[in-house]
Amino acid sequence: MDKLQAFIFDLDGVITDTAEYHYLAWKALADELGVSFSRELNEELKGISRMDSLDKILEFGQKGAEFTTEEKEKLAKKKNEHYVLLIKKISPSDILPGIEKLLTDIKSAGLSLALASASKNATMVLEALNLKQYFDVIVDVNTLKKGKPDPEIFLRAAELLNVQPENCIGVEDAIAGVDSIKDAGMFAVAIGPEHLFPRADIVYQTTNDLSYNDLIGKFLNR
Repeated sequence: MDKLQAFIFDLDGVITDTAEYHYLAWKALADELGVSFSRELNEELKGISRMDSLDKILEFGQKGAEFTTEEKEKLAKKKNEHYVLLIKKISPSDILPGIEKLLTDIKSAGLSLALASASKNATMVLEALNLKQYFDVIVDVNTLKKGKPDPEIFLRAAELLNVQPENCIGVEDAIAGVDSIKDAGMFAVAIGPEHLFPRADIVYQTTNDLSYNDLIGKFLNR
């Protein structure tokens, strides 16, 4: 039987919900570019990188061929600057229900913790939430070649923690993220509607449903 060694968490939608701030920042940029941007399209950006998100928006607006790589990088930077301004209001009150207790239980059990988020602002957000001290590793997305759903980010987290992927539980709220966990050979926990996550090993409707003891039981009895 595999021994559980570590938990690897996504950030947005799992530890805190900054989706609204991403939506507002992307919408401001889309409006400037003359692209219609909806909350439905914003949902499709969950779990994927900033540049991939920009490409999706430009493709949706049929403007994919209008910008050079350098111009796209400037647009992505502009979106991020707006997002950073918006998230300055984040505080520990924005931690999603049940998460801090789960992190405390994981650390009390002597297990390792890593953050595998596509966000380049992950460290800043964790600090604002006063949760950074729980994490042994925060994967630097700037060092990665591929974004989710590629498993690279979760494999890198395991490597940095010096643990085997099969001894890890990954927690995500995006389909791309769950695919990333499964393709890394890890046990996948999804947050959200069950029908969206056919590949997940277990699905919880909300973060408040997460339980350390329940997760351990499901992992050991898979």
